[in-house]
Amino acid sequence: MAKITASVYTSHIPAIGVAIDQDKTDEPYWQPLFKGYEFSRQWMQDNTPDAIFLVYNDHATAFSLEIIPTFAIGAAAEFVPADEGWGARPVPKVVGHPELASHIAQSVIQDDFDLTIVNKMEVDHGLTVPLSLMFGQPDAWPCTIVPFAVNVVQYPVPSGQRCFQLGQAIRRALESYDEPLKVQVWGTGGMSHQLQGRRAGLINKEFDQAFLDRLIAEPADLAKMPHIDYVREAGSEGIELVMWLVARGAMSDICGGPAIAVKHRFYHVPASNTAVGHLILENN
Repeated sequence: MAKITASVYTSHIPAIGVAIDQDKTDEPYWQPLFKGYEFSRQWMQDNTPDAIFLVYNDHATAFSLEIIPTFAIGAAAEFVPADEGWGARPVPKVVGHPELASHIAQSVIQDDFDLTIVNKMEVDHGLTVPLSLMFGQPDAWPCTIVPFAVNVVQYPVPSGQRCFQLGQAIRRALESYDEPLKVQVWGTGGMSHQLQGRRAGLINKEFDQAFLDRLIAEPADLAKMPHIDYVREAGSEGIELVMWLVARGAMSDICGGPAIAVKHRFYHVPASNTAVGHLILENN
């Protein structure tokens, strides 16, 4: 069967991609942020999986406001970087894993989660920036990737509890896949930020650090936090953090396995107008 070896959590701020693409990572403003990912890039070299199940949100590129799936799984053989208005990022195409994606869809839908199956779509910074942070600038991404888009743009959005339960269903799906793949589950987006209105630029360090503490130590309780708490404490775009609960729900300790190992934790403000959070958790 496939095995989840680790989960990775990281912000996916578009300005980070610009800094990487324009060779600005050593500039004084950006250097502290990228230093926080040095361990992560080495860890990825030492722990490269066969596949990544990457949870992110589309930013009106693959899906317009005309059609917004709550949960959408990419089942194509490849996904090209999207042009988000200033040209596509100069990063490799994403090579998918149609067989694994189809198996996950079959299993999760039979487990009472309704997914939209997408056989063609472009992927934006929500997916490519995390890959760049963890892998650098390779000629090709070193593993296959199953994109999984969650609607955290247009209300109503899924609850943290639903996302946490979905992660558990994804773990069950992977454990029934008849091939010994090493898989990582990534949750991306966040942390606290608001892009518009009178609270534009909001960053709540106390909330962010408490969220990281609870994600590690008490994820089931954290999953019960209502939407209004995210919006009030972390800003309108802080709701992206529910996607981290998908990845956390997939870890083995949630179903009675041994305690997870915290391999890396990093927090930095600001990057653009956003707080940056990052975790690597390993299954034991």
